[in-house]
Amino acid sequence: MTTGHLVQECGEAISAALDKVGQVELLYLSPADKARALVELARLESRVTATRLRLMAVADEVAKESGDRDVAAWFARTARVDRGPARRDLRLARVLEHRWTLVAEGHTSGEVSTAQADVIARALDDLPDDTPADVLLKAERVLVEHAATFAPHELRVLGSRILDVVAPEVGEEQERKKLEDEERHARRTTSLTTRSHGDGTTTIRIRVPDATAGRLLTYLHAWTNPRKHDDAAAGNSQGHDAGDQGVVPYSTRLGHAFCSLLEHLDPTALPRHGGTATAVVITMDFDTLVSGLGVATTSTDGRITAAEARRLACTAKIVPAVLGGKSEPLDLGRAKRLYDNAQRKAMGLRDGGCRAEGCDIPAAWCEAHHLIPWSKSGRTDLADGLLLCSHHHHRAHDDRYLHDRLPNGDLRFHRRR
Repeated sequence: MTTGHLVQECGEAISAALDKVGQVELLYLSPADKARALVELARLESRVTATRLRLMAVADEVAKESGDRDVAAWFARTARVDRGPARRDLRLARVLEHRWTLVAEGHTSGEVSTAQADVIARALDDLPDDTPADVLLKAERVLVEHAATFAPHELRVLGSRILDVVAPEVGEEQERKKLEDEERHARRTTSLTTRSHGDGTTTIRIRVPDATAGRLLTYLHAWTNPRKHDDAAAGNSQGHDAGDQGVVPYSTRLGHAFCSLLEHLDPTALPRHGGTATAVVITMDFDTLVSGLGVATTSTDGRITAAEARRLACTAKIVPAVLGGKSEPLDLGRAKRLYDNAQRKAMGLRDGGCRAEGCDIPAAWCEAHHLIPWSKSGRTDLADGLLLCSHHHHRAHDDRYLHDRLPNGDLRFHRRR
């Protein structure tokens, strides 16, 4: 009897056994019998799949006879399965047949499931080409042994670090080379582009090394505060109207945090630009500055409201260029316009956090606000300042809102009617 006949005989026996099982009411099996049957059927399923993959690995002539591109395309068409899974099966069939024999043996016996076999084979295929043969064999053996206790996801994690397990010295050297290649690639592909939409917003598309992205997110989390507050509370800390409904998406909160980060950069710590420390100059006439109504122009050719310019004057490193009636510069900033670190520390000890009524944002994440606006000759001293979170600092400079000073010094905001 030929091998082909043996496969056919096996299929017929399995089919006949399934026909018998199909006539049994499985509901009445005991819990123990159900548990054993589930495990055994999963094991048999892997063994049947292993046999099918062994056939696929040596069935190229089937595709040639039918004119299909390969046996995966033929199988997808005749077995009515998606081409993607069929191609993955063919890839696995070939590497088990020709390369990873220990994995193939475990799959054939049912000790290694199909999903586990695929994960192990991919992990082994991903090892560097110059990995010594004895190290490859040891890695394959360890992964197959761990299939008895690890699910595919856990095997994937182990497979990604398998050299650290079986050959630490080789793994460290390979990781060093890989990281060097990744860092060079990241350096070459780092880029930043901007596109203005003409509606007051600009899309910034940036690609940076992973380490840089991680550092940026760490900075932004200082504003989004993901651990202390839930999403709903955090949604109220990023400048949204009190009437906004629903939870603010985390991507929006990160965007607001990025804006806050740029506003708090210290220009004295930045490279010299055009002969002076990097700064943005906002130009407006005196009446606009005092009233908070109208618009202002930035040195980067942007247009912002006067109210936004007045808010920025509290904390951001912005130099206001106040123009007289004939557009002559009257004032390029005032001495000690910004609160220094010592004042911020004292304010933090005094206020403890945001002084808006009911807000619990801690002092470290707040901004120093002038009670008497700097544009109206307010003084940069402790008596004229208090801490507000980003959300309430925007409210304080939003002409749609009014605020009252409560007896305890807190601010109560309410929308204009």
